[in-house]
Amino acid sequence: MKNQIVKSMASLMAVSLILSCDAIKNANNAQKGGAIGAGSGAVIGGIIGNNVGDGNNTALGAIIGAVVGGAAGGYIGSRMDRQAEQIEEEIPGAEVQRVGEGINVTFSGENGVYFDTNKSDIKGTSATTLDKLAGIFKEYPKSNILIEGHTDSDGAAEYNMGLSQRRAQSVTNYLVGKGISSGRFTTKWYGEEQPKASNETAEGKSQNRRVELAIIASEELKQEAYEQTKN
Repeated sequence: MKNQIVKSMASLMAVSLILSCDAIKNANNAQKGGAIGAGSGAVIGGIIGNNVGDGNNTALGAIIGAVVGGAAGGYIGSRMDRQAEQIEEEIPGAEVQRVGEGINVTFSGENGVYFDTNKSDIKGTSATTLDKLAGIFKEYPKSNILIEGHTDSDGAAEYNMGLSQRRAQSVTNYLVGKGISSGRFTTKWYGEEQPKASNETAEGKSQNRRVELAIIASEELKQEAYEQTKN
């Protein structure tokens, strides 16, 4: 047992050396997707999710936690590169970040997916955006999607938690209604608990009212990656 603890600590120290702040910020292509050693993702995912950006990066933590590393990670990363490029090209309102073997997509303010005050129904520009997103997800059926709902700090915290839940679920339900398998989705909500910007300004609040997505490889894609790169 003691040896296992020592080995775990050694592995964690090695990972911390590899994953400096600059490394995480720049982990946005297939090569860096393959740089993280297999088996380390589950460990570092929780650490990064709780520490990068003052503990407000659960989507990033989910992406890093899902890495497989090595050649298989590079294989997955190349497919994520193409999917990220398509999202950027077809959905101007999306803020797209390639991280390791996944994609982080954020819709905030009135960009892409927008809700009226205290509402959670999807309409207008938001529907158009999600229609395009559904089309892309159909082209990449071996990716899974985490959808998160967030609010600013206006109003009671308990109410905001419920509002973020309704909004996140509305996005999931809309995409499922467009033919995307419900099994590909995980839906979470955080109310006002994970601000990206200051709630002291109108601009900051606008950034905090957001829907955030983490796109990662499904088990099917991981298996394909292992098989294609084993030689």
